[in-house]
Amino acid sequence: MKILLLNPNTSEAMTARMAQAAAAVLAPDTRLTALTAARGLPYIASRAEAQLAGAAVLETLAEHQAGHDAAVIAAFGDPGLVAARELFDLHVVGMAEAAMLTACMLGQRFSIVTFSRKLVPWYEDAVHQARLQDRCGGIQAAEGAFRSVSEVQHELEAEIVSLAVRAAANGADTVILAGAPLTGLAARIRAAVPVPLIDPLAAALGQAQALVRMGVRAPEAGRFARPGPKSATGLPPALAAWIEHREGEEPDEAGR
Repeated sequence: MKILLLNPNTSEAMTARMAQAAAAVLAPDTRLTALTAARGLPYIASRAEAQLAGAAVLETLAEHQAGHDAAVIAAFGDPGLVAARELFDLHVVGMAEAAMLTACMLGQRFSIVTFSRKLVPWYEDAVHQARLQDRCGGIQAAEGAFRSVSEVQHELEAEIVSLAVRAAANGADTVILAGAPLTGLAARIRAAVPVPLIDPLAAALGQAQALVRMGVRAPEAGRFARPGPKSATGLPPALAAWIEHREGEEPDEAGR
């Protein structure tokens, strides 16, 4: 089995951390290809940035999907998730959706804890996209300043633990630690929080592997059936070829 891990942020350090953390949840026969977005933002923190990242997700998947069984969009707000599922044949899993669905298997209500208040509106959208707002006990964000997004989980660890403990006291059955920069933190602080902590990357990789092993086929009908061919202008060659149903062809002299 081959899983494509796509970090829509442009931080190579973040990708390396996620690839390292992934080793703990991959089956022995699963191979991971970890990619970092070639353009965009060091870390996505708003709806506008998520739109830009979503386009990069589609471009990267078109270029690198061949030979992979599933892909994980490794940003908590799941930029490009719905569009990628509609467009491509391989299974595409988002970290936010996977974390929330996993939380629903462990309890009635979950809360989300993250490292920046700027992320909250975007994450609220992710909850609504998954239609799980009735099971979400709220999104709590750290108020402390941090110097480096790559080290934010260490810089704000004490405050994140405090928020998770408070969420449990307020009725959360599980707590999701949201944001790619927090990958790996759940394993380190789980003993300090009295309810299960969910690492979104671990949840997404686990569900991606499960879907592949189930042998679920790509849809040919319904809301996520691949759209018919359409002429594309100005798109990257691999994405244009996929949209036009010319996949596998060599680009012509115009780069198409």
